[in-house]
Amino acid sequence: MDKAWWKESVVYQIYPRSFADSNGDGIGDLNGITSKLDYLQKLGIDVIWLSPVYKSPNADNGYDISDYEAIMDEFGTMEDYDRMLKAAHEHGIRIVMDLVVNHTSDEHKWFIESRSSRTNPKRDYYIWRDPVDGHEPNNWGSCFSGSAWKFDEKTGQYYLHLFAEKQPDLNWTNPKVRREVFDMMTRWCEKGIDGFRMDVISLISKPDGLPDAPVMGGGLYGDPNICANGPHVHEYLQEMRNTVLSKFDLMTVGECAGVTLEEAKKYANAAGTELNMVFQFEHVGLDGGDGIKWSTKKLPLVPLKENLSKWQNGLDGVAWNSLYFCNHDQPRIVSRLGNDSDQYRERSAKAIATVLHMMQGTPYVYQGEELGMTNYPWTSVDEFNDLESVNGYYELTGKVGMDPKELFPMIAHKSRDNARTPMQWDDSENAGFTTGKPWLAVNPNYTKVNAKEQVSRPDSVFHYYRKLISLRHSSELIVYGHYELLLPDDPDLFVYRRYLGDEELLCAANLSEHARTLDIPERFRDGRVLIQNIPEHDVKDGNMAPYEAYVIRKAR
Repeated sequence: MDKAWWKESVVYQIYPRSFADSNGDGIGDLNGITSKLDYLQKLGIDVIWLSPVYKSPNADNGYDISDYEAIMDEFGTMEDYDRMLKAAHEHGIRIVMDLVVNHTSDEHKWFIESRSSRTNPKRDYYIWRDPVDGHEPNNWGSCFSGSAWKFDEKTGQYYLHLFAEKQPDLNWTNPKVRREVFDMMTRWCEKGIDGFRMDVISLISKPDGLPDAPVMGGGLYGDPNICANGPHVHEYLQEMRNTVLSKFDLMTVGECAGVTLEEAKKYANAAGTELNMVFQFEHVGLDGGDGIKWSTKKLPLVPLKENLSKWQNGLDGVAWNSLYFCNHDQPRIVSRLGNDSDQYRERSAKAIATVLHMMQGTPYVYQGEELGMTNYPWTSVDEFNDLESVNGYYELTGKVGMDPKELFPMIAHKSRDNARTPMQWDDSENAGFTTGKPWLAVNPNYTKVNAKEQVSRPDSVFHYYRKLISLRHSSELIVYGHYELLLPDDPDLFVYRRYLGDEELLCAANLSEHARTLDIPERFRDGRVLIQNIPEHDVKDGNMAPYEAYVIRKAR
């Protein structure tokens, strides 16, 4: 397999609004990020993926962009950005920008022109359609609930928005739109950034004729995933590669809703004609409810192992995996797969990190994951900021008739706001995130769960992540080795081996609350323990405590 720096890197995602506030307005900012680069360097990460910092009216927390080449006022200035980029590079850290080009804000100058008249030169920059029998052009639903179409009184047509009303979809069939996007990307690359994470990039090519979509789970509207992996998406990405990406040394990862293994082999093919890797969502959808994402279920281990193994083996040698459990759209993994009680929070956080970071692919750490941050104890829908959570609650209770008492715990468990509560830096007021009033509530467990305490304690989750990252940096076996799942049907144990040439390692984790035994293969019994989350235990006795994890390298 060809080697590359982005295969050997560990990425840290920053959600700027919630990371570090430098000026006391309650909102994280660029100078706050710059002030924490020493911390990230100590952790050992190689790349920061920066969620959007562009100018935006914030209908969807920055994913509705009104100017791709200006900085959101709340986050600072372009001078602040340039200073952060320079400082990150001085710390040996690359910066990957979030690229949001399926849609813009309705306050973007392109859309303001587009909606001004049917004859405006930029009318065709977006997707406009006439009413059909006085209603929407088709049954498509928005990812944020409700219809994906908004009627515009002035011009008498509907525009498409697969997300919020204030996020009209760009018309990628228009070559002028593609040229505008590629020129903008080129200017960012010339500024010195190191890559792009491409938001919902699998949705940019809509199906020909815009047909009706299947309706899911008793909902009112058709599934927006009908737009995933559309007829021209690979053509557009190859054009992007030829026009922009091939001219710079970049890391590229596509967020690909609805992607299949076979499609991923096209997006992230080893020949490098499109992207370096994709984010797929199959594994983080395994704890969904009946036809909806909302539930209080725990991630089921046997299907999780099966799914992750499918991607490990399916992409081996032909494409590249991205490894993640957490991001700004996912609840905290320690509350979802592990155990966030005081007794097991740290141990289960370490166990989950072990099974993820020992796989083949590029691992992603979401801010606070390296501390074992947990879901927030929500008590009311009024506490949510996330559009998806709020809209989902009111649509499912008001229009579908679900019992609010039944639905609320499901949304509380799966809400994206769980990931967006402010970063917990220390045990001072507001967890050291801000001297003002935080834009979203701080998790009350910050007095126990915070970076200052963990950096100072050698056996913390933070220092465990440091060791995992260090192991990856020093081992081609961990980065490039092949993968084989062991004990696929065991409901508690996640065990697999990695192998490359004569080298081999065993990764084992008990992701349950009860003790188990594991018959360690004989060839590992005189091997070296690379890492373990219960250091005082001789792992080779075969006994596994609740949430115990370790990695053994076969003796040479």
